Amino acid sequence: MIRPCFLVVDRETSSGISTRKLILETAKFNVITAYSSYEAIETLKKFPAIEGVVADSGMIDMPCEELISALKALRPDIPTVVICTPRGGICKTADHSLESFDPRLLLALLQKLHPVATAEIEKRNEDLEDGYFKAR
Repeated sequence: MIRPCFLVVDRETSSGISTRKLILETAKFNVITAYSSYEAIETLKKFPAIEGVVADSGMIDMPCEELISALKALRPDIPTVVICTPRGGICKTADHSLESFDPRLLLALLQKLHPVATAEIEKRNEDLEDGYFKAR
């Protein structure tokens, strides 16, 4: 099974790991994190097989529309999800926008974008649980 890999573009915080990254990894998706818009663009150049982008509309180094346009110039087909923040507002160039950071909404949207991989991950989880409980 090959798990989808998402590029998470998030502001660097003193606590280190972002909640978005943690949510995706808990759902067993692969995540590459960029802490600036410029780093996101360079990361997509290095890893063009990334299957989606989750970005914070409030990145301070570049307007959201400019970031999404730059990413789409590299990969016109890449799905983009923007979490709208009070600082950044709505990003009109994104494929999908979430008006609040509700982890369940983000996860449901990404699972909807990759239904086959999601089903495989869920099946694998069930198989692991069955094996665990049978062994006990």
